[in-house]
Amino acid sequence: MKKCKRLAAVGLAAAVALCTFTGCGKSAADEKVIIYSNADDEAVTAMKNALDNNGFRDQYIFQSFGTSELGGKLLAEGSNIEADLITMSTFYINSAQEQNKMFKNLTFPVNTLDEFPSYCAPITAQEGAIILNTEMMKENNLPVPASIKDLANPEYAGMISVTDINSSSTAWLLIQALVSEYGEDGAKEVLTGIYANAGDDIEDSGSAPLKKARAGEVAIGFGLRHQAVADKASGLPIDFVDPAEGNFSLTESAAVVDKGTQSNPKAMEMAECIINNGRAELQATYPIPLYEGEAEDTENKSGNPRVFGETLTFELLKKHQELSDSCKQK
Repeated sequence: MKKCKRLAAVGLAAAVALCTFTGCGKSAADEKVIIYSNADDEAVTAMKNALDNNGFRDQYIFQSFGTSELGGKLLAEGSNIEADLITMSTFYINSAQEQNKMFKNLTFPVNTLDEFPSYCAPITAQEGAIILNTEMMKENNLPVPASIKDLANPEYAGMISVTDINSSSTAWLLIQALVSEYGEDGAKEVLTGIYANAGDDIEDSGSAPLKKARAGEVAIGFGLRHQAVADKASGLPIDFVDPAEGNFSLTESAAVVDKGTQSNPKAMEMAECIINNGRAELQATYPIPLYEGEAEDTENKSGNPRVFGETLTFELLKKHQELSDSCKQK
């Protein structure tokens, strides 16, 4: 009998230990929400502030990824992805939903100015622009470019930095503008000249051209307009040009992963919290209005907003990546 009691006690201890390590008895609602995001630091901070200040502090795990890396995970893993909540480029979310049917319809009102699918809500919109180091422009007696096409002119050789579309979606803003204005053949001609002028200054990071312009390593870059606006306002020798081809934009959105009975209900609550409580701080950095009742600061309003003629999808991105690769020097 004593031996049986000892065996029973050992078995009970083993069961308790197993439950400790495996989460035995916990429901999905007891687990922390895992958030995957490709957002910039400013947007991540705003989203965390919205969650922390509205009852969700210490109830989530936030993990940041590059756009291409997170996009690859969405397409490859579908609803088997570890994340419960995604914030990501809207075109990737749309393609992942079409391929994998992996997102829930949102259960809260989303009063956007433009129409968005029922499974995502926009958090930011970002526009492209030409960025200038004003001191370097004067030192090198360079004319101010009026268009992206101008960046292919020989006087800018060795003076510009752009981003590689294979690494960063920021470059897609430039390529959308060229294809929209000049067609694919014309875009190839211009882009070949731009890449030749950039040389080794074709960057993987969307913010790298601005950083190089700040540091005086290049006179001209192409990057995100709101970042150049902020640098100029802070007194740095940075200015920007809204190109003649247009300020094209990309949105990033929040979406909740549908894991069936394993879905964490707090993920939907957190998505709603980010949209309802994070937009004021987000719009301070990303000024483009997305929701009814939002207004754009006239000082931050771009001079030539444009929208690409085709729906933005991962498939269109791949097509433009191939176009870009064909323009690089071998």
